[in-house]
Amino acid sequence: MRQLGVSFDVVPTDVPETVLAGESAHDYVSRVARAKAIAAAAAIDKVRRPARPVLAADTCVVLDGHIMGKPRNRRDGEAMLGRLAGNTHQVLTGVHVLSEGEHHAVVNTNQVTFGELTPAQITRYWDTGEPADKAGGYAIQGRAAAFISHIEGSYTGIVGLPLFEVVRLLGEVGVEIL
Repeated sequence: MRQLGVSFDVVPTDVPETVLAGESAHDYVSRVARAKAIAAAAAIDKVRRPARPVLAADTCVVLDGHIMGKPRNRRDGEAMLGRLAGNTHQVLTGVHVLSEGEHHAVVNTNQVTFGELTPAQITRYWDTGEPADKAGGYAIQGRAAAFISHIEGSYTGIVGLPLFEVVRLLGEVGVEIL
């Protein structure tokens, strides 16, 4: 949002990010982004701030139909990176805007291809601490950018907030950014 020159407040939420049985990646990121927006709106109402649109998002990494969450530990994170190495995966980001009781939502989908990685590269990357709390165990906006040979789609969507879609959704609720 800073990149767009938009002032904003961050409202932390405590929304479970657990995939439901049989839930698709699309439905998962949509559901979690919506739940985050509703939780943030409820928190804002408690402190009686002026009514403004609430924007929330959630991102997941999908490889071969399997949703990869945040790594549980080092072993899990290194295994994730090993599976991503040399393969193309999807990154989906659900974006939800809640304004005056109206819900506006979109899911941004991208393809990301990793080059081959050696076990030593994976270990060194994990040692940076960067991948520990990232979906799929990597951050394209950080050092993992060196692993990526090709993307199809939105760079900002892969980072976790697809700005093209955000601007459109905010426009739908009367917030003109550009």
